[in-house]
Amino acid sequence: MTNQSAHAGSNPPAANNIVTYGGSAVAGLQSGAALPSQFLTFMLGEEQFAVGILHIKEIIEYGSLATVPMMPACVRGVINLRGAVVPVMDLSARFGRNPSAITKRSCIVIVEVEGADGDNKQVLGMLVDAVNAVVEIAGGDIEPAPSFGTRIRPDFIAGIGKCNGKFVILLAIDRVLSTAEVVEMARSSVAGGATPAMASSPLLS
Repeated sequence: MTNQSAHAGSNPPAANNIVTYGGSAVAGLQSGAALPSQFLTFMLGEEQFAVGILHIKEIIEYGSLATVPMMPACVRGVINLRGAVVPVMDLSARFGRNPSAITKRSCIVIVEVEGADGDNKQVLGMLVDAVNAVVEIAGGDIEPAPSFGTRIRPDFIAGIGKCNGKFVILLAIDRVLSTAEVVEMARSSVAGGATPAMASSPLLS
């Protein structure tokens, strides 16, 4: 695959092709047979997380990102995805941890979530350390989210699933990637030193 370099000016770099690793995940996405019981699993550090497959649009390998001034630390930058500007959120930073270190297995999962106005859908990217696979998790193997004892906000967790004898955290991705919350964080980050135009974010509307 050809590496993508950052474009000059304000144009974000174009996204690379779908990754070749995590083949079962990519095959699952391309099969068109996604069911509510299917989840894409991925890694952040040593922890495994999952997102309902119906939210997933595609998986791309990590490439150069164009940075956006005055964005919260969890917004890593933007990419050009076939002509559309897509913000990319560092999921580790979103969870209040250190930003993800980029490795050969780093990739961007493109997802669709509720927009800030609650009416329209928003396409966002989330940076993860590695993609694992698309798995089936039956409803009987999913427990409610615990109210304490987790390393991320309880409202970010839709439930705890059991897969292949291991537990996986099922994310409430509309909450994790809440564009309304990110817009508020952006406004807070520029409070006192920015114009209203700088504090608003057309990328997350």
